Amino acid sequence: MNARVDSQVLNQLSNRHLDALEEETIFILREVAAAFERPALLFSGGKDSLVMLKCAEKAFGAGRIPYPLLMIDTGHNFPEVTDFRDFRAKELGAELIVRSVEDSMARGTVRLAHPGESRNVHQSVTLLEAIEEFRFDALIGGARRDEEKARAKERIFSHRDSFGQWQPKAQRPELWTLFNTRLAPGEHFRVFPISNWTELDVWQYIEREQIALPSLYYAHPREVVERRGLLVPVTPLTPPKDGEAVQTRTVRFRTVGDITCTCPVESPAATAGEIVIETLAAEVSERGATRMDDKTSDASMEKRKKDGYF
Repeated sequence: MNARVDSQVLNQLSNRHLDALEEETIFILREVAAAFERPALLFSGGKDSLVMLKCAEKAFGAGRIPYPLLMIDTGHNFPEVTDFRDFRAKELGAELIVRSVEDSMARGTVRLAHPGESRNVHQSVTLLEAIEEFRFDALIGGARRDEEKARAKERIFSHRDSFGQWQPKAQRPELWTLFNTRLAPGEHFRVFPISNWTELDVWQYIEREQIALPSLYYAHPREVVERRGLLVPVTPLTPPKDGEAVQTRTVRFRTVGDITCTCPVESPAATAGEIVIETLAAEVSERGATRMDDKTSDASMEKRKKDGYF
């Protein structure tokens, strides 16, 4: 598709629905501030958390977001993303709390099966430790229902028991935007303000609002190897295996996370508008196309969420 056709498609693509999505997100962010004593906003520096942060800025104003930003760092995150996380938090004058899986490993609460094991799944332990440390009663995250079927089951205000566990059969319906905020001691909620957004909505919003993102989201040359239908980035943490051919491809990341389980996709898209066009034609969800940890089994995400994963 050439640039002229791309421009015509963008001009014809309506984004009026974004106003309703933004309004709902701002309402939820304000509801959390009103209903809970010690909420926090999970902020990784990724595109979904940056969209949510933009809505929080509109809801409360720069320098006035009434809850801290919380990052659970595996120690294996892309430096472009963590650097952007720090920059954006400082720019907004927001409090940033970072807790590390490596600290949990030092305490002995996280033990890897082997040195090369992905730390991604172990974020649950560090997250629950942070909840206990700060006594958070609500954590706001950027998960969306279109990402994965386990996420699609979840309510916007998702109850967690005193062990941080999610019980998918024990969720109250959310009719007429009446949200459940009742907690017993030791329990907390996970809240998903952009739950009803899609990947296309997110990119349309980024394009409309001119939201700055880490450079990884846009086309760039990178060494990769093909493995199990994915393009695995070649890094010290993910070296090529015997017999794998290293290639330099023009790629971008649809989602960013732990280096050991996050893969790019081949793409020439260098702007948010070009990514909107690509997303219109995408047949696989961003997690399905880029996350190695979600390919272990059909129920892998649901199991991790029951164990406390976000």
